[in-house]
Amino acid sequence: MTISPDLGAEILRLHHAELWPVGTIAYQLGVHHSTVRRVLAAEGLMPHAYTPVPRPSRVDPYRAFMAETLAKYPTLTASRLYVMVCERGYAGCQRHFRELVAGMRPRPAAQAYLRLRTLPGEQAQVDWAHMGHIEVGRARRPLMAFVMVLSYSRRIYLRFFMDARMDSFLRGHVEAFMAHGGCARILLYDNLKSAVLERVNDAIRFNPTLLRLASHYRFEPRPVAVARGNEKGRVERAINYIRMNFFAARSFTDLADLNDQARRWCDGAACERPWPEDQRMTVGAAFEAERSHLLPLPSYDWVLGERVAVAVGKTPYVRFDLNDYSVPHTHVQRTLAVLADEQRVRIFDGPAELACHARCWDRGQQIEDPAHVQDLVVHKRQARQNRGYDQLAQAAPASAQLLQMAAARGHNLGAITAALLRLLQRYGAQPLQDAILDAIGRGVPHHNAVSLALERAREAAGLPPPIPLILPEHVARRDAPVRPHSLEIYDRHGCRPEHPAQDQAED
Repeated sequence: MTISPDLGAEILRLHHAELWPVGTIAYQLGVHHSTVRRVLAAEGLMPHAYTPVPRPSRVDPYRAFMAETLAKYPTLTASRLYVMVCERGYAGCQRHFRELVAGMRPRPAAQAYLRLRTLPGEQAQVDWAHMGHIEVGRARRPLMAFVMVLSYSRRIYLRFFMDARMDSFLRGHVEAFMAHGGCARILLYDNLKSAVLERVNDAIRFNPTLLRLASHYRFEPRPVAVARGNEKGRVERAINYIRMNFFAARSFTDLADLNDQARRWCDGAACERPWPEDQRMTVGAAFEAERSHLLPLPSYDWVLGERVAVAVGKTPYVRFDLNDYSVPHTHVQRTLAVLADEQRVRIFDGPAELACHARCWDRGQQIEDPAHVQDLVVHKRQARQNRGYDQLAQAAPASAQLLQMAAARGHNLGAITAALLRLLQRYGAQPLQDAILDAIGRGVPHHNAVSLALERAREAAGLPPPIPLILPEHVARRDAPVRPHSLEIYDRHGCRPEHPAQDQAED
């Protein structure tokens, strides 16, 4: 324990001038007696600081076993070691046992690392950083920072995304190359799935999509050893620098605003910091010297966007990233392809583009093209021309509003529709339309109000009441249409004589 110089001087004064013993000094000054002895020993007034004589403990017979076990299994938990010792006769407290194990556990030897130096344009280091979450409507999405650092100049590229998917990973690479005006020869990664799918010792299976990107831009992807984050210390320190210098206490309206601030920070404050290799230069100046050593970019751009296969159900929508996007109704119950970026969601059937929607980052939303919905409505109406509602909608368009008002009041829509169809047969389309408008105007969405309006209009016009013609079933069957037969069958028997009675007499 470190004490202040004033307290040390006071201890020495009381010892020399007042001749107080150690216990009195400790009690009066409110410090431990070992602190007083240590101050006096430092001045040569005592041969050595007081060390208490160790007392016998219950754990003494088991110390050799504990040391041997911890030497063989350094990461063995104290709770498991406590059970093992109790099985051998130990009866002490578990809490005190944990403190003993903490003092006996072997500590790993400190490792020394060489300082790595890279040539200009030789290497860049890439990593993700989790920056919390962002709320978009009802959706809570992770805020991920893509960071690429040029190892020589320490130039930082920073880009924020709402996920860490492969398309975002590739977009971060492409935009970083464009911002730097070139590409480093080696890109260093840790063992994230976007870079390394499988690893057994030195056998590495890279992500094939990353290999295609590397082939396009002609760089070498190189993963660091497992659990060796120090091998990409430049990007790790850059992420810590971003957290402290840029992201801390920063406010932004949306993701686009945050990325705009990040771009200005990378071109400004991050480039103006001193270059670690030479404090007389800035990172921006070192980057200008490194820019000419980067690999040139290809003549054509990498095609960006997330491409996934989606299944369309019975309704004309595809589910993508927590939301539903409409498609033409002619493509239901099929598998389509979605090509999405941060602004658009495009839906394809083979090479043909079926729909293009603005991307929604909320959740549970239906993003519709009005033309898709209208086409489906027209198609359904043509397929149900003989249904009652469509007959009313065609004969009396005001019936749709009447049925909506009736549904809001909880009326039986089937009974109202059947009654309106009977009134349509008795009175006709235009009188029914006028009567429905009258009922809507009175605020009574019921077929009885429509019937009363029709009767009032009939009495005002002086017309007789319409009498419905209801025929029995067997009479109605008689009026069924009869298909006439062809008369050609009579031509087979030849022409009939003009006086058939005479022919019969001659016979």
